[in-house]
Amino acid sequence: MTAQRTALVTGAQQGIGREAALALADSGFDVAVNYLSDEQGAAEVAQEVRDRGRRALPIRADVSSVTEIRAMVSRVADAWGRVDVLVNNAGIFPRRAFLEMTEDEWNAVMSVNLTAVAFTSQAAARLMAAQGGGSIINLASSAVRGQPHGSHYAASKGGVVSLTRSLALELAPHGIRVNAVAPGLTDTAQPRSAHDDASMDALISTIPLGRAGRADEMGRVIALFASDTLAHVTGQVFHVNGGSYMP
Repeated sequence: MTAQRTALVTGAQQGIGREAALALADSGFDVAVNYLSDEQGAAEVAQEVRDRGRRALPIRADVSSVTEIRAMVSRVADAWGRVDVLVNNAGIFPRRAFLEMTEDEWNAVMSVNLTAVAFTSQAAARLMAAQGGGSIINLASSAVRGQPHGSHYAASKGGVVSLTRSLALELAPHGIRVNAVAPGLTDTAQPRSAHDDASMDALISTIPLGRAGRADEMGRVIALFASDTLAHVTGQVFHVNGGSYMP
C-alpha cells in the first residue's frame, strides 16, 4: 500500500501559506498547518484541507526558535510517520530605513526569514533522507534585487536563494529536491499593511502584466514544485512577478 503523502507549510494561516496548503491538499497531500498566533485562521485552513478529503494538523510553533522547529517537525512525524514536502513560507517584512535600523530589528528578520528556513529544512531533511526522498520549497522574493526600507528583508531573501542552491547540491544524494519560489508584488495583507491604495496602484503600474499577483497563483506554483511533474528539477529559483523582474 502506498503511503499517504504529507506536507508541512509554515505560516500557513493566511496569504501565500494558506493557498499553498490548499493547493497541496488539492494535489493529494495531507497538510500540517503551522501558525504562530492566529489559531482561528489556522483552524479555518485546516478545515478547508479536510473539506478536500485530506488530513490536516494545525501546529503552533515559533519558527524563530530552533527548539520549537524541531518539536514541530517531530510532531508531524509522530502523527503521520513521514514528511514528503516542506514549504518554508513563514516570513516577516517590517519596513525600516537602513540608517535607523537596530541590531534587534535586523536579527529578528534574519531569524524568521533565513535561520528558520535552514533549521526547518534540516529537521525535515533528516526525515526525508531516512524515508528515501522529499521536496523542500523555500519562499524567496523579487526583493533580492534590492529593497528600499527593506535591506534586512532583501538580505534574508538573498540568503534563502543561496541556501536553496547549497541544500540542493548537498541533499540530492538523499533524493531530496530543494527549490525556491520568488513572488513579486502579491495582493496579500503584507503589502496592503505597508501601502495605501495610491502607493499600491503606483507599484502595480510598474508590472508589465498590469496587476499584482494573487496568493492562489503562488500556491499553485508551490504545489507544482512539490509534484512529480518537476521530479528532475532542483536548485532552481522560479520568479512569479508578472514580468517586473527578469533575472
